[in-house]
Amino acid sequence: MQKRQLGRSGLRVSRMALGTMSWGTETDADEAASQLVAFVEAGGTLVDTADIYADGEAERIVGGLLGDLVPRDEIVVATKAVARRTDGPFGGGASRGALLSALEGSLRRLGVDHLDLWQLHAWDETVPLEETLSALEHAVTSGKVRYTGVCNYAGWQLASAAASAPNTLVATQAEYSLVERGVERELVPAARYHGLGVLPWAPLGRGVLTGKYRHGTPADSRGASAEYAGYVEQHRTERAARIVEAVATAADGLGVSPLVVALAWVRDRPGVVAPVVGARDTGQLTGSLAAEEISLPIAISSALADVSGIEFGYPERGTK
Repeated sequence: MQKRQLGRSGLRVSRMALGTMSWGTETDADEAASQLVAFVEAGGTLVDTADIYADGEAERIVGGLLGDLVPRDEIVVATKAVARRTDGPFGGGASRGALLSALEGSLRRLGVDHLDLWQLHAWDETVPLEETLSALEHAVTSGKVRYTGVCNYAGWQLASAAASAPNTLVATQAEYSLVERGVERELVPAARYHGLGVLPWAPLGRGVLTGKYRHGTPADSRGASAEYAGYVEQHRTERAARIVEAVATAADGLGVSPLVVALAWVRDRPGVVAPVVGARDTGQLTGSLAAEEISLPIAISSALADVSGIEFGYPERGTK
């Protein structure tokens, strides 16, 4: 798997990240081990988790696989904080106390002495930005964190944080796919201007872009589950259906799966470093790893960009 620089930092990561949101719920420890081995054998290095995934169990599973199954120094360990974990005063949020408490918890569950990438899971409007950023700086200077980033920030929030701490942040995570391109209005330009790498989550449009929902809802799909039906439903629109058909047509012409086409498209968008791909089982992950084998022809990439295009209003479009 090819490697890319994470923003303007010196950190090199695989151009696909392994997501672990389902670890500890849909994916048990044995299946997670199989996924991690397949990912590393394909050349993957960036593993993304969070302190709230399965109430911390995802971090525990990742930590249990490091060392014995996969050497620690072959993995870029990325996790997140901010989301509410407990009702206590330090159980969530972006205050200095809450963040440093969350950091210690993540280190303990992961069984490591430092994190390679520590990310703020969300913007916290109740805490001064300076306080939040001071916690990130302390985490880095203490040696417990190597690099930091943010997730789910709006463009102005990202620009404010990056301008206030130009040497602190290196990455931003956001939902980005052929059916969700809103980040191209402000977030991606802000990230590129400030030298942050973009890590798209849900690069397959919450599963819609795989084509599995073209003719209904498979009984074994997330769209049929009580827990995830609403999550998937957001992208089951008429617009998304047109995009899915275009992806399927491109896939037929290239002799690959729609999943591969959709993933390769977002992977090679300006500013993107590594899409974060989650899978319930190793078979699903193998399908995503196949995207490493192709680069979309310019004509196909442009056609998909046209059919999925979004409207840019003032001031993003300029004054013309």
